[in-house]
Amino acid sequence: MAGSISDADAGPTPLPQERLLASIAEQVEAIDALIDRAAGRLRVFDVDLSQGGWASAARAERLTAFLRRTRDARCEVIVHDTAFLERSCPRLISLLRQYGHALVVYRTGREARLAMDPLVIADDRHFLRRFHVDGARAALAFDAPLAARPLVSRFEEIWATGEPGLSGTVLGL
Repeated sequence: MAGSISDADAGPTPLPQERLLASIAEQVEAIDALIDRAAGRLRVFDVDLSQGGWASAARAERLTAFLRRTRDARCEVIVHDTAFLERSCPRLISLLRQYGHALVVYRTGREARLAMDPLVIADDRHFLRRFHVDGARAALAFDAPLAARPLVSRFEEIWATGEPGLSGTVLGL
């Protein structure tokens, strides 16, 4: 059909890019790159977000830009323990207040407490997987939806155990 745009006109599908990371500093940069690439959905699983740059002003600015990118943007965070967030991440708490419709923080249920491999997944195609919270090694991938599938499933299993962890509002009597 003349004048129509098909999937074939969209250009070639980007080739997956994967690499290993050996330090927390590399992971901080990788998480920033994932947030910058995310078009609509971020999923984050961590023990408590104390590593990875989550308390920084720069991270809050990136997350704000992500949440403003589209009205359908969503960020789902699930952690074992919310104490670090409550104590050391006032910018994230502020984002939770401002974007409570798009940013959700859950606490893992008992069934998922043994999970110790933090994940950040963007749009089910880009990801960072830290192999274990006690080590600095991680895998980073861009444009790798097939490689992301098992991690998306893992995140969903962890998320299914969750319960509300933090809210942007203070409710009381």
